[in-house]
Amino acid sequence: MTLPADLHMHTPLCRHATGEPVDYARHALALGLTEIGFSDHSPMPQDDFDNWRMLNRQLDEYAAKVRLAQKTFPQLAIRLALEVDYLPGHEDWIRQLATRQPWDYLIGSVHYIGDAWDIDNPAKLSEWKKREPFDVWQSYFERLTMAANSRLFEIIGHADLPKKFGIRPQQDCTPLYEKFLTAAARAGCAIELNTAGLRKECREIYPSRPLLQLAFQKNVPITFGSDAHAPEEVGMDFTDAINLALCAGYTECCRFEQRQRKLVKF
Repeated sequence: MTLPADLHMHTPLCRHATGEPVDYARHALALGLTEIGFSDHSPMPQDDFDNWRMLNRQLDEYAAKVRLAQKTFPQLAIRLALEVDYLPGHEDWIRQLATRQPWDYLIGSVHYIGDAWDIDNPAKLSEWKKREPFDVWQSYFERLTMAANSRLFEIIGHADLPKKFGIRPQQDCTPLYEKFLTAAARAGCAIELNTAGLRKECREIYPSRPLLQLAFQKNVPITFGSDAHAPEEVGMDFTDAINLALCAGYTECCRFEQRQRKLVKF
């Protein structure tokens, strides 16, 4: 079985990761991966927006670090990308970011369901006690659907992120999934199998099997990502992710170069 590309990895510039891109690349080669992609958290228009992303002035430095890894390990395909937060009203900023480097792909992620609450931030876990879980999930998927409809991204990241802390609504979320996946299919946008969920309280890959099965039914393509924040996390739990994808019906995943998609077997 050919290991799929790991298209979701970070660098120390996001202020909560360790190891340089060359270290991630070295570990990827040791695992037998043939392709990886760096998709660190993109800057915001204001550097003080939060404390877990690179600063605006560091974008060129980030690209240079990835280029160094490409030069050091020419036998490994290494893609340059960004994980970009989708917030309503920030579309022009995202379009500007898209012009600043020859990105191979952009991952669109929703972390914020308001201007100040990043729902996956452990420092703000108490905010969950102020709201009904279903209301949070509904707000999250509304924004995720908007992100897909924007057609600004090749991939949508960790599609059911609200489960991170194990907080799940009692209500059926299938209608939320359906609306989002219909938008993703229409936009030709992939979703990722993100294994970081196995390292969180939810102990489950993003997305869940029911959501992934719906995605397959709607012909939404997939990618794989470890969401690595340290070199040893590259490719972590990919066997589990591959098995999940196969159970849902997938036999192909996406790779990207210069924002052009190619489907490959895994």
